[in-house]
Amino acid sequence: MTAFTRNLKFALRLLRKSPGFAFVAVMIMALGIGANTAIFSVVHAVLLEPLPFRDANRLVQLWHIPPQSSFPGMTEFSVSAANFLDWQKQNHVFEQMALYTGAGYDITGTAKPEAIRASPVSDGFFSVLGVQPLYGRIFLPDEDRPGHNHEVILTYKFWQSHYGSDPSVLGKTINFDGEPYVIVGVMGPKMTKPDFAQVWTPLGLTAKEAAVRGEHHFLAIARLKPGVTLTQAQVEMNKISKNLEEAYPEDDKGWGALARSLREETVGEVRPAALMMLGAVAFVLLIACANVANLILARTFERRKEIAIRSALGASRPRIIQQLLGESAIIALFGGVLGLVAAHFGIELLIKFFADKLPRMGEIGLDAPVLTFTFVLSIATGILSGLLPALSMTKGELNDALKQGLGRTDADSGTSKTRSALVVIEVALSLVLLIGAGLMIRSLWKLQTIDPGFDEHNVLTLSVLVHKHQYKDATHEAQFFDQILQRVRSLPGVASAGAVDNLPLNGGSNQPVAIEGHPAVALSEQPEVSVRVATPGYLPTMHIPVLQGRDISADDTADSPAVVVISQSMAKQFWPNESPMGRHLKLSFFPDKEREIVGVVGDVKQQGLDSSAGIATLYWPLAQTVSSAMGPWDSYPLQMTVRSTTSQNLAIAVTNAIHQVDPDIPVDNVMTLEDFVGETLTQHSFNMQLLAIFGSLALVLCAIGIYSVLAYAVKRRLREIGLRIAFGATLRDVVRLVVVQGMKPTLAGIGIGLVAAFALGRVITSMIYGVSSRDLTTFLLVTVLLVFVSFFASLIPAIRATRVDPLAVLRDE
Repeated sequence: MTAFTRNLKFALRLLRKSPGFAFVAVMIMALGIGANTAIFSVVHAVLLEPLPFRDANRLVQLWHIPPQSSFPGMTEFSVSAANFLDWQKQNHVFEQMALYTGAGYDITGTAKPEAIRASPVSDGFFSVLGVQPLYGRIFLPDEDRPGHNHEVILTYKFWQSHYGSDPSVLGKTINFDGEPYVIVGVMGPKMTKPDFAQVWTPLGLTAKEAAVRGEHHFLAIARLKPGVTLTQAQVEMNKISKNLEEAYPEDDKGWGALARSLREETVGEVRPAALMMLGAVAFVLLIACANVANLILARTFERRKEIAIRSALGASRPRIIQQLLGESAIIALFGGVLGLVAAHFGIELLIKFFADKLPRMGEIGLDAPVLTFTFVLSIATGILSGLLPALSMTKGELNDALKQGLGRTDADSGTSKTRSALVVIEVALSLVLLIGAGLMIRSLWKLQTIDPGFDEHNVLTLSVLVHKHQYKDATHEAQFFDQILQRVRSLPGVASAGAVDNLPLNGGSNQPVAIEGHPAVALSEQPEVSVRVATPGYLPTMHIPVLQGRDISADDTADSPAVVVISQSMAKQFWPNESPMGRHLKLSFFPDKEREIVGVVGDVKQQGLDSSAGIATLYWPLAQTVSSAMGPWDSYPLQMTVRSTTSQNLAIAVTNAIHQVDPDIPVDNVMTLEDFVGETLTQHSFNMQLLAIFGSLALVLCAIGIYSVLAYAVKRRLREIGLRIAFGATLRDVVRLVVVQGMKPTLAGIGIGLVAAFALGRVITSMIYGVSSRDLTTFLLVTVLLVFVSFFASLIPAIRATRVDPLAVLRDE
């Protein structure tokens, strides 16, 4: 330890004598370590940290598997109440099971109307997860009954934002849709299941709702019995599904069940992106290590004679290596400290911009495991960046080193090859990162150029929460919306306005349909299409073209003939060689009426820009819906769309117009349609931006590495360059000599990097759209960019070499 301490003190003295070298080396390390720490903090919180539930490895999420004939390509589907209850009765693998869903409530009795998201849960939901409230209690079994389910448990964030973290909130009432709910508990900050919920309420299924098999409105969780594996649970669920299919073929034929671990359910979608980012920053760190190794190698070569003298006086090779490693360890530790500062701000930016795209984002921070990771990483990078120079400088001939300064014996061809090899590594790693970023950029550009089927420009969107209690039937509800829309349409600058239950790109209801003239089949085997409830004016506002027939109109009331408008894809699917106009169909969940097709409109992407699902769409007039069309919930949002003729912001004017009709109706999620479309691309943008940042950082470090190697090479070859000029070499000859020396390792690195990028292409395949992982355009553009940067990094030392004074060199000789 005494020798170790002495070596560290000696290293500090040397670094103080070379502040420029120390600053550059520490900053390069700080960039590499900081980026790795920030991304590792995300990976640790999302993928490695245990879920905040008791025995979380025994928790599973349950899904239906829909029949592929009706839902091609869809591997999971929400759960029906009756099937869940049968799962609960017939299984022998689960200790407990629970049902939950989503609902919207309007907080009434306050100065400003507010819509919130709630999660009605069945008895045992919190017991399945093994969580206890911070204050109060969980729901009692008797409270999960119709008429008795007027209790509420608050999430930690809702408690903070609405009650100022007041512990005495228990027993107070809060009005949801005009009805009082008693606050019985407050959950801790880590309980965020489901992530959309602001409060929890008892589910309280009625006997009628509990008997429904064909409609799927619920999600389910379960806890495995001790010793039962997920595979055993899946086998059991498959057996039960077969029994239900035989017992209820009308509703359950072809429907299976899926048991997936809750951890996989929570983090499965983001795992590939998180691991890819971790691999990307590892590349950045390797480039930083190679850069620092190059700097240390050049600096250590200047000490070659000193090291030779130490060896001649009896210093062993391990002792010299230890001394040389001390300097790189100091650089890495200081880089680690600055890297923590950089990581802190990096984490804040990640949370600020991407909190809603990564699960459990609030738990990310510089906690003990992350700090430990940073410390170990700093030590490892210090050893890695210093070991190669140390080994290189202690294996040469002692006599050659002792002769340093005696003319031509100063040659350092061995270290020159090592430095060139490090540049090759830097270029190869940089190329792989840049190609990944290029593919992401190309993919995002492709998505942004896709025609979604509507015009998102100059359209304002907002959610209006509708309460079934306020209306006797769909006619009165449609009349209320007609009043709102008439007021909005009369505003200056408004071209048109309409409403729909779900905006495009965001999913929505898929329902079976029975087509006139097609063979009658069981409900479970009927084809499914996207079903949207819309008002007059919605299709023109979105600029969705009418291709045949007409649009939904104000004359389509509850007393008029039942009609629907369908998309072009739906028309081609069911009437491929004939016109669907005048044909009839039934919505199988609402089979009371046959509905005439009165129009065919353009296709719209309903499930996302990168998805072809849901394009076969049926539009159902709001005035002709039935009370249960929006699901079993008391409240649901309708999405208003308002097209303006000016660039002015109409949000305040539209909100005021709505409140003139009903001052208590909540207006939420006010944004432009362009922003809404942009939000659907956030995950793609997140991947692209991070990879682009790391690729740019790698490019800068690569340029620094090439420049530093050539700058040192020029410094070592000043005598040779001076002699060449003295013997008649032109300035162009000198520039060519230096640039060629710099471009050789660059071209070698590009060759290796291209091979590696081709090999690693499959890693990024699932994260890109419309672009091959071996896209030649991207590979070519990135290669040209890297060659261009490398050329200019080589040109600066080359120009400096032309300024050598040959007379001064000859005098030295």
